Order: sequence, then C-alpha cells, then structure tokens
Amino acid sequence: MTPSLLLSRMEIAHRQTEAHLDMIERQIAARAERMTITAKAKAKSHRRGRSRWTRSDETMLRAYVEQLRFERRGEIAALSRKLSRQERAILTIRTKTASDGSTAEADAQASF
Repeated sequence: MTPSLLLSRMEIAHRQTEAHLDMIERQIAARAERMTITAKAKAKSHRRGRSRWTRSDETMLRAYVEQLRFERRGEIAALSRKLSRQERAILTIRTKTASDGSTAEADAQASF
C-alpha cells in the first residue's frame, strides 16, 4: 500500500470519527433541549417578539447537557482518544512521506 493511499484512508477514518463525536454532541444538545422543554412547560401565549426561552431555561439546559455528557463520558472519552491517536498517526505518515519525498528528490537531482 502506498503512503498516499494509506494517508487518505487514515484521513477518511479520522473524519468519520470526528463526525461520530459531533453526532453525539448534537444528540446530547437535542435531548437536553427536549428535557428542558418537558420539565418546564411553556405557556402557549406569549407576547409577540418576545422569546419564550428564559435565563432559567438556559441554566436548566446547561445542567441537562452536563448530565448527559457525564452519562456518555466513556464513549466521548474513547472517541477523543481515538481522534488523538489518528491525528498522531496522520502526522507521522505526513512527516515520513515528506521526508522520504525530499530525500528521493535529492537523490534524483544528485544522479543528474
């Protein structure tokens, strides 16, 4: 397998892991919002132009987000560690490819 093919596969896997972590964050945010709305029934009538979302709702939302993140901390930590490993591996391959490429160019120029 060529280094460029290996690098592209590693980058694809890295993007997939990032997307998975982002999906978890979106799920947490959406669930926290639903939990907040359910916990604090909203009045159906409100003044035009005024937001129904209050500071206490925002505080409750943040608390739910933290609670849900805590519940999924193992999964989030595992994906974060995986991302770090992937980033280090990609950097290593890029460095190796760059140094091999510059050495090959220098050898090719020296042979002329």
